[in-house]
Amino acid sequence: MTIEPTGIPVLILKEGTQRTAGRDALRTNIMAVRAIAETLRTTYGPKGMDKMLVDSLGDVTITNDGATILDKMDVQHPAAKMLVQIAKGQDEEVGDGTKTAVIFAGELLKHAEELLERNIHPTLIVSGYKKAMEESIKKIYELAEDLNIDDEESLKKIAQTSLTSKAVHGAREYLAEMAVKAVKQVAEKRGDKWYIDLDTIQIIKKHGGSLLDSKLIYGIVIDKEVVHPGMPRRVENAKIALIDAPLEVEKPEIDAEIRISDPTQMKKFLEEEEEILKRMVEKIKEAGANVVFCQKGIDDVAQHFLAKNGILAVRRVKRSDMEKLARATGARIVTNIEDLTPDDLGYAELVEERKVGDEKMVFIEGCKNPRSVTILLRAGLERLVDEAERAVHDALSAVADAIREGKVVAGGGAVEIELARYLREVAPKLGGKEQLAVEAFAKALENLPMALAENAGLDPVEIIMKLRAAHAKAEGRWYGVNVFTGDIEDMMKLGVLEPASVKANAVKAGTEAATLILRIDDLIAATKMGKEEEEKGKGGEEKEEE
Repeated sequence: MTIEPTGIPVLILKEGTQRTAGRDALRTNIMAVRAIAETLRTTYGPKGMDKMLVDSLGDVTITNDGATILDKMDVQHPAAKMLVQIAKGQDEEVGDGTKTAVIFAGELLKHAEELLERNIHPTLIVSGYKKAMEESIKKIYELAEDLNIDDEESLKKIAQTSLTSKAVHGAREYLAEMAVKAVKQVAEKRGDKWYIDLDTIQIIKKHGGSLLDSKLIYGIVIDKEVVHPGMPRRVENAKIALIDAPLEVEKPEIDAEIRISDPTQMKKFLEEEEEILKRMVEKIKEAGANVVFCQKGIDDVAQHFLAKNGILAVRRVKRSDMEKLARATGARIVTNIEDLTPDDLGYAELVEERKVGDEKMVFIEGCKNPRSVTILLRAGLERLVDEAERAVHDALSAVADAIREGKVVAGGGAVEIELARYLREVAPKLGGKEQLAVEAFAKALENLPMALAENAGLDPVEIIMKLRAAHAKAEGRWYGVNVFTGDIEDMMKLGVLEPASVKANAVKAGTEAATLILRIDDLIAATKMGKEEEEKGKGGEEKEEE
């Protein structure tokens, strides 16, 4: 008995859903990721170019910071979006090396495509890449050299290496020194490990002046002005009170009504209010404070009494700034003025209101042993100040990573070439088709110094040949490409240093992104809802709720 097919199509997916399966899906995803990697490739290294990004409102960003470019690019393709997440993860974890991770992911997929054309299954490629990654990370830490927190010269070189590829190239030595001093100041030893919280380093930007006018302040800068014109603008040997309570007469939580039948009662009522505020100010004065930072508001009458007592006050200070002030001055944040004692006060040699650019700011300087510091960044152009902030963030992260782990490697493509050479030795031991994937991984690593050379206008093939020849000798393991002279040199001697964790994380992140995309063999995209449908959907939901 034969059953004739009736020819009724079986609909599983919603109408308008797009589906790409098998090799086509892989190819589409690889193309999307490679397009993103190629965009970033030209920004790689000291001779990399910058990107100008204009958002829907017309705001312009000029940068060559990998994480920022991807964040502002508004990427639509789902596979490319994963690369944006990889860059964000790298930026949050180690703060530097985002471009390395993304370009490396693109190169891995480019070589994976060649293997796919030779009919090697994606699972085998993924397995080979994973083994190569593990070997590479192990090798990075074997190669890495030890670094001590007291070795300021090396820490400066790490910061400089991080800043070399940025727009602030001219002032990199000055900014590197500031970054090292700032990180060392906030570093804490917990057990036998160093703990560094970069949030305790405040970065304040003000355009005007030049990059060399930037400075490190052993204290905090508050972007507010003194509240009353009668207050002192400069207080030396400041005793600082941090108050997280309003210096005003609070209104009751419940609605209350006060009936006044006589004008004298009104006068009495106002006098009592004034008396409450006066007592508050007297309490602050009794504690010995001559500077007050208040997280909430300060009543006009309270301002008058504070000014009369010669106390400098600032109101509506951000919570994060209050915490930084507490860390810098040693003060304790008090939530009830009645509880304020002399022990709660912090100390600074100088609190002063100064004009920076066209705005007034309050500087708290000369704290005894501040656990929080401020970098005030200046530059002639607003776009440049923004880029300087991104550059300094990367430099601070690099120095912090190096101190935390105490391991450094050489930059300039030296590590990548050394790893590629090592993987080519390891690959034959694996045998089978995985060996091809490990060799492809080695090729992808070599493409990073090639990108450095290309962006400097050098011949990449010639550079790679020279580097391979140098690394074949035992003493040549730190040889990399010097993009300024166009030659290959010992990067350790040149002082091009990077934290081992940045390199290891970039290799890990790049491999994870590539293997994630290689495992996808089906792309099912739902239809995009039109505005009318969306509104219909919303209307339906509202009705249901009713």
